Amino acid sequence: MIHIVLVSPEIPQNTGNIARTAAVTGCPLHLVGPLGFEINESRIRRAGLDYWPSVQLRQYADFDEYLTAWPNAQRFCLTTKGEKTYSQIEYPRDAHLLFGRETAGLPEEILTEYQTLRVPMRPNQRSLNLANTVALVTYEALRQQGFPGLE
Repeated sequence: MIHIVLVSPEIPQNTGNIARTAAVTGCPLHLVGPLGFEINESRIRRAGLDYWPSVQLRQYADFDEYLTAWPNAQRFCLTTKGEKTYSQIEYPRDAHLLFGRETAGLPEEILTEYQTLRVPMRPNQRSLNLANTVALVTYEALRQQGFPGLE
């Protein structure tokens, strides 16, 4: 099972769309605070529509609380500064894919601790939308594992 980990997401619509990806893939969604919105905001619920009951949602006040809950997780950070592309590695079962804030990405102290991956893009472009990146990388990890539990 692949774990989707959002660290301090800011845009509720992105998180709602990511929740839909988590629901249809069966991947747990970890929200690491502080969040830039309330989880019960109508915008996040609207973006996730009727998928929310199917989301395995876990929330943490901060990154330290998340680390305490998952001390031995294999973590992969998605960043425009990644060493390798997201398709150049083999994802282990139970990999944790970490994604940062829409405006700033993951903090440097997190990036220096774990393997960093990137999505190839044209030079001088900022980045893909967070929800698109989560879907792209999650499905690659699941593809490598034979799409377990998916039809």
